[in-house]
Amino acid sequence: MENAQLISLSRQITLRNQMDVVASNMANVNTSGFKAQRMVFEEVTMPLADATAFKRSDQRLSYVQDYGTSFNMMQGSVRLTGNEFDVAVDGDGWFAIEMPNAGEAYTRDGSFKIDNTGKLVTSEGKAVLTDGGPIVFTPQDGKITISDDGTISTELGLRGKLKMVSFETPQMARAIGENLYTYENAIPMRNGKVIQGGLEGSNVNGIIEVAHMIETTRAYETVTKMMQKTDDLRENAISKLGSLRA
Repeated sequence: MENAQLISLSRQITLRNQMDVVASNMANVNTSGFKAQRMVFEEVTMPLADATAFKRSDQRLSYVQDYGTSFNMMQGSVRLTGNEFDVAVDGDGWFAIEMPNAGEAYTRDGSFKIDNTGKLVTSEGKAVLTDGGPIVFTPQDGKITISDDGTISTELGLRGKLKMVSFETPQMARAIGENLYTYENAIPMRNGKVIQGGLEGSNVNGIIEVAHMIETTRAYETVTKMMQKTDDLRENAISKLGSLRA
């Protein structure tokens, strides 16, 4: 494969991945607590694909590849719902969620509910953690109140406190799906308060994402046309060379 094709192909791959990220952002514009993502690119250089034995040492090809994704950790706006199990965080806190492997994950999506056993769970059915582990309510608990520090009380008295954490370096968090993140060595929440009856909105700006999608699509089309022109030039050269008489 020629150098021009290799460079173009690397660009196409990264643009395709970028379109996937933008599409995910657009699909989650209304998802509670969702954090917008961006592709991070890096330049990769390597020697020219040249069979010449005596080539200059400074002849290099420059490729682009996606290094990973970064997250926009800015807080989304909070909207009031009036649902006693909807909880938002104003500040840098994250809710702790119990994972099937006994580990923990974290989320800003506080659209919680009670399952058929009385356990407080996420919209996907995973247990919400308190300082004493998962919490189970009974009909006798009656009205449930969650204070701004996460303390849970019912008509029977105090029931526990939501486990809230902070990330010292938020960009080191890793998305694992279902609006959940993992983070090593999370610390107790430093600056934040809990808002019962509210949900944090997605921080995705739909207009910006549409603009990014248009820009990325056009760039992809440009690279595709460039590859086609390269193919046409090669075919034309081969045709002309073939018509030459020995």
